[in-house]
Amino acid sequence: MEKIRELLTHSRLRLAGLFILSLFLALALFAPFIAPHDPEESKMPYQPPSRDHYLGTNDIGQDILSELIYASRVSLTIGFLAGLISVLIGATLGMLAGYYRGGVEELVMATSDVVLLVPGLPLMIILAAYLSPSMWNIVLAVGLLWWCSTARVVHSRVLQLREMPFVEAARALGGKDRYIMLNHILINAKEVIYAKFALSVASAMLTEASLSFLGLGDPLNISWGEMIHFAFSRGGFANDMWWWYLPPGLMICASVLGFVMIAMEPERDQKALEL
Repeated sequence: MEKIRELLTHSRLRLAGLFILSLFLALALFAPFIAPHDPEESKMPYQPPSRDHYLGTNDIGQDILSELIYASRVSLTIGFLAGLISVLIGATLGMLAGYYRGGVEELVMATSDVVLLVPGLPLMIILAAYLSPSMWNIVLAVGLLWWCSTARVVHSRVLQLREMPFVEAARALGGKDRYIMLNHILINAKEVIYAKFALSVASAMLTEASLSFLGLGDPLNISWGEMIHFAFSRGGFANDMWWWYLPPGLMICASVLGFVMIAMEPERDQKALEL
């Protein structure tokens, strides 16, 4: 009963995470219909929350609520694309290393060890500082540096799967390596890959927010992190304008929490069912 209760708890957490992310996705898709004002329209600056502007206005008179809604598009896009790039690289390399073993495994694991030794955030700060300020540069920088953990997890899972009887049977029946990896190994490792993708998106969003807060984001594509940066550099913190800096911070926390909730350990649920 305890195991079943634990499984139900994890299922509720995942459903809650999906619900949170569905709200953010709807917010991003229907931003023109939800936002009360044009985020580019300028009015009286530094207005406190009121009926006309529920979260007030910033230093150039833009409606903060509308800017917050439109910023969800940039933050989620960067998170999804960076997470997708890191998972594609990590899953591919991890699968090749776990299936072929030998020199391929040594090369992939040695490369991941070297990348893990390099401090990620300082390196991304250097890359973002020397590259032009663009959201696509942030996507590439984050995606190309966060694949190591995915590669290691997929590598461990593939090492287990390649010794399973159904894989041995497929190999004995003349199945090619590509067929076995795509139709047997990948299918049975998809839960781990999905979980790592969710965590990668959450990590990418936090990294983007950190880079934007440091002033290395794209000023032409306002994200939640960029809003906090502007609030810090343009008097929002000094004047205690909580309605400027607190909402984007809460949005980042809620979206990251949603991804973490749906990335619950799949093997734990499987063991709970078996028991």
